[in-house]
Amino acid sequence: MTDAQVAPTPAPGLRNASAVVTGGGSGIGRATALRLAAAGARVVVADIEGRAAERVRAQIEAAGSTAVTVVGDLGDQAVVDAVVGTAVERFGRLDVLVNNAGVMDDMSATADVTDAMWERLLTVNLTAPFRLTRAALPVMLAQGSGAIVNTASEASLRGSAAGTAYTVSKWGVAGLTLSTAVMYRDTGIRINAVAPGGTRTNIAVAPGPGRGPRAVGAHRAAVGRVAEADELAAAIVFLASDAASNINGVVLPVDNGWSAV
Repeated sequence: MTDAQVAPTPAPGLRNASAVVTGGGSGIGRATALRLAAAGARVVVADIEGRAAERVRAQIEAAGSTAVTVVGDLGDQAVVDAVVGTAVERFGRLDVLVNNAGVMDDMSATADVTDAMWERLLTVNLTAPFRLTRAALPVMLAQGSGAIVNTASEASLRGSAAGTAYTVSKWGVAGLTLSTAVMYRDTGIRINAVAPGGTRTNIAVAPGPGRGPRAVGAHRAAVGRVAEADELAAAIVFLASDAASNINGVVLPVDNGWSAV
């Protein structure tokens, strides 16, 4: 999908829906925001990079759909509140929350993970989705409906797909997904996750201590074909739509079979 395109998506139930996409300025988040907008949703594009978020907003509006931006670091509770508050204030409700924003570690093994790396990975990758989910649930409960889709990872399915901090954070995302799905299954709210394998985004990995070229090379060989961001977005939008109305509590690998190896 080029910058000039917003591809149509067969996603029933999303016309006029209010949707939030975090990390919406690039990569999987950008592709998801575009697909949601093409399906008729009104989209809050949340990102730490203001210019990136504005580019996606402009692209959505140029295609005839509606979008607003919220810029800030999701490690800040005030930004989390602004994201959910903007959706409700501008669109009157919140139907879809896509917790996609995330950061990568340097693939360090446990003994080499610094406190700063650990805290940043857990804050962005796990605490922020938890806080956003916690903020969204009262709105969705009042509506009697809603769909939440988290971006987990191949690393949430195994122990050696990334560094320790990243792997732990994504296992946490999987746990958040499953626990919330069970606890809210009778309320009209569904929560699922995708587990991407290798995907072409702007996130780069610089190997840290304890992860030499051989370890990183083996990791890359296991990935297989690298997906385009739009392939992940297609799965996310499907899970958010009425086409997945009876799918709840699933961590869906979107990895060209890597998880089957």
